[in-house]
Amino acid sequence: MHRPLLRLLPALGLSILLPLNTASADSRPNILLIVADDLGFSDLGAYGGEIHTPNIDQLAASGVQFTNFHVAATCSPTRSMLMTGVTNHLVGMGNMKEIMADNQKGQPGYETWLNDSVVTLPTLLQDAGYNTYMAGKWHLGDRPQSQPVARGFTRSFALMESGADNWEAKHYLPGGSATWIEDGKPVNLPEGFYSSFTYADKLIDYIDSGRTDGKPFFGYLAFQAVHAPHQVPEDYIQRYADIYDQGWDAIRQQRYQRQLASGLLPDTGENAVTDDWGTFYARRHIDWASLSDEEKAYRARQMAVFAGMAEAMDTSVGKVLSYLKDTGQYDNTLILFMSDNGGESTVLREVAPLFYRLRYDTDIDALGAPGSYSEYGPGWAYASNTPFYSYKGSPFSGGMRVPLIVSQPGRVAAGTRTNSFGYVTDITPTLLDIAGVTPPGDSYRGRPVHPIMGESMRALLEGRQEQVHDASRTTVYELAGGIAVWRGNYKLVTSSTNAIPARIGPQLFDTANDPLERHNLAQQHPEIVSELYQAYRDYVERYRVIEVPPDYRAWEQVTRNGREQFIAKNRVALALAGLVLLLLVAMAARWLLKRRRR
Repeated sequence: MHRPLLRLLPALGLSILLPLNTASADSRPNILLIVADDLGFSDLGAYGGEIHTPNIDQLAASGVQFTNFHVAATCSPTRSMLMTGVTNHLVGMGNMKEIMADNQKGQPGYETWLNDSVVTLPTLLQDAGYNTYMAGKWHLGDRPQSQPVARGFTRSFALMESGADNWEAKHYLPGGSATWIEDGKPVNLPEGFYSSFTYADKLIDYIDSGRTDGKPFFGYLAFQAVHAPHQVPEDYIQRYADIYDQGWDAIRQQRYQRQLASGLLPDTGENAVTDDWGTFYARRHIDWASLSDEEKAYRARQMAVFAGMAEAMDTSVGKVLSYLKDTGQYDNTLILFMSDNGGESTVLREVAPLFYRLRYDTDIDALGAPGSYSEYGPGWAYASNTPFYSYKGSPFSGGMRVPLIVSQPGRVAAGTRTNSFGYVTDITPTLLDIAGVTPPGDSYRGRPVHPIMGESMRALLEGRQEQVHDASRTTVYELAGGIAVWRGNYKLVTSSTNAIPARIGPQLFDTANDPLERHNLAQQHPEIVSELYQAYRDYVERYRVIEVPPDYRAWEQVTRNGREQFIAKNRVALALAGLVLLLLVAMAARWLLKRRRR
């Protein structure tokens, strides 16, 4: 079809969806995959938020907006499935390195790096003739065989660890390191580094360098935003100077009302702000009215910094989109935007107060600036995840149900929404399908690999079907003792540890009629609970899941693992310091002995 006519169709309320794998290689679509870090379900304007995100919102208006899409509840497990289409328990990220239980360490599927049992999405696209580029957070292991350059990226500028300062090469956890590599080699950060801006610039440079090759590109833009530490230039904070003085309950309620008014979620008559959940789960919710004026001002500033950081990310997205439009590549680029998990509630300053006091400036006026440390805690994370319950790390929707937007003019119907259940392992088969690349089976280039487990969403994006998964298909998730199982409209939530209190028992929800997960149907449908839990036990057996011990506590494990990693990385220095200390003790003892003899 003639290109100008194709551009007119969305404006006329029509869509035409061209076959994507029958055209010549030169006309295959570019792919841009954008991932935010720790962005809650409602933080974007398109999902009910008050944060200024016009560029991402425009992607939602021009594409398909998912309202029932799920990822793992933490970073690296999500990213491992995103890059492979295979469960995290097989690819090396059965648990996050930072919270790995002692009984999981060194076990197959828990290597803490992307192992050799899978072929990655960028490798498959690269082998099919795509230029493949990455800028941002990797968090899939730093051994040479697991780095981006070894897993299919033609060019890459990558933060290897779970996160870092956004202004300088400094890790945010005690004992952690912050390492950036470019094309497999360690590099110093460029002058004027700010993570979101630098990553956008790097990706643009990479894409532009390959424009004369005549190849389509796959670009992976993986922001640190909005992972703590929350940092951003001051001018981005000022827009939100007074907005958050009303507190998290008011913001959560306002966001929910916008979600209902826009039709993003069905109105079930529920109130977004409630204490009902507290009867079975430690919510850690703080009453805003109980805070002093000084504490309210500090916490409002924390959220303003978070909002500014999210807006700076949106600005960076806009810069990439403008580049694609200016160079005539936009119309032939399939764009996806998503978050890797829900908003983070943990307050690290309570875990290691001395570390943060000595290493960062935490005064209210400094928050956001270079050298500062800001995190927003459970109150604002509760608002970020509106209207869902719980936070990052949890199998409830607050930890796992995230924004997903897919957009491309003329290929994806503009301004549409879907409540179809989707899962992170569906991304790889979708992008391979759209690029016309046949997924590997159980082998690739002469070596055995795990086959892709997800489903292609292409038919849904093209309007040929309404659901990604058949109603009889079961999807199972486990991480650090948190368990979720979906089948049709039913979701089972339970735990193999006491971290999610055992007394709550299994929670069964009808997600179609109870998206807020308020009404436990386990007693009404014990047979469904039994079937879904058996599906989990089968998953454990089939994929060699190593369950954490009953007394496992994630943040106790963070402290232990951080200490172990610090000792391992600084073994020589610690040994030398110990030797010096012994010599000093020996010298002091000798001096005392001489004094006594006198």
